[in-house]
Amino acid sequence: MSISGEPEMETIDFSFLQHHSDRFLEMAFRTDRDGRLYNPDASASNTGGCGDSIEIFLTVDEKDVIDSVAFAIDGCINTRACANGLGDLIENKPVQYAWSVTPEAIASELETLAAEHFHCAELAAGALYKALTRYRTLSRDPWKKSYMK
Repeated sequence: MSISGEPEMETIDFSFLQHHSDRFLEMAFRTDRDGRLYNPDASASNTGGCGDSIEIFLTVDEKDVIDSVAFAIDGCINTRACANGLGDLIENKPVQYAWSVTPEAIASELETLAAEHFHCAELAAGALYKALTRYRTLSRDPWKKSYMK
């Protein structure tokens, strides 16, 4: 309450917007990849030391190209930006290329990921590597799919 007894207006800190590139903000607020894919070719989750988690879902076509990427994210806006940046890097790319994506590449894609949030890029890359490992296993032994969660 203010001195006059009127409720105070909440102040909004716009500095966050001013410290990030348009690319980072686009990835941070993108929502079209939110959710789980039905019957993905591979999925995996990763939880960081900060408590944020990413579950990634991949569909892959018959030519071993990643068709679609989706995420279930429980984390901060930096984690969301990293997940979507990762999605842009690997969607419509061969699975073999996806193995080369590093946390540094994800951070570079975002342009302005703060150094103190680099662990979010590591979290996203870790989820990807786990999903790619699962995809490789299921490609060799498709019968395992019904036994893997």
